[in-house]
Amino acid sequence: MESNALRFINAYNQIDQTLRAVYNFKRNITFSDMIRRAVSLNSIVRRYEDKLIDYARLRNAIIHNSNEERIIAEPHDDVVEEMEKIADILSRPPLVINSSVANKNVLVLDGELTLKKALETIYKTGFKTIPVCEHEAISGVITSGRIVNVLGSVIENGENIDNFINKTAVSKVISDQDIDKVFTIRSRNLTVQEALDIFYNNRKMLAIIITKNGNSLERPIGIITPADVIDLNKIVDDYNI
Repeated sequence: MESNALRFINAYNQIDQTLRAVYNFKRNITFSDMIRRAVSLNSIVRRYEDKLIDYARLRNAIIHNSNEERIIAEPHDDVVEEMEKIADILSRPPLVINSSVANKNVLVLDGELTLKKALETIYKTGFKTIPVCEHEAISGVITSGRIVNVLGSVIENGENIDNFINKTAVSKVISDQDIDKVFTIRSRNLTVQEALDIFYNNRKMLAIIITKNGNSLERPIGIITPADVIDLNKIVDDYNI
């Protein structure tokens, strides 16, 4: 049976190798410096930054002051288990599509649908963010917040709301949306860590739409919105090796 010290060192080395391989960190960068640089790149590292730096000091104590006959530092079980969890989730991050967070029966609206029909759909389904397709390609997302803002502008301009919602197509309301600015399309290989990083790096992101290969011509098989961030973080919390 492996000692806690050996298990800890193995997990440490796994984290070190994974981060250097994924982000191409040079070998002369220390583990602690690498962790600090990876904070802006990886949500898992960001979450465990302080602990990983503390654990780097523990690793140095074990390695630099130990020999085969005398181990000066033997980590507690909970420390080893947490280090192994971090190592595993970094090297084998869970996929969003395999979780209960991504809605696999994604509702899609046709861009030519009237705003009135879109409002009825949002009311009946309770969905606040819905992908929109034009000519069989994903073109954006319609949200309840976006509709409220548009209708507010209509009222302020003295226009007739009934006329507006009956004649205005959904595509007109989302015409200024740019991919990767307010929505993005990713493949089924999207990890929880990557999804968290997308929302962390872009606070204007409304949705991550998941298709089989990340192609806009494919039908969505999942969707993640900022409201799902709490559940994504819970997946990390509850992750088991």
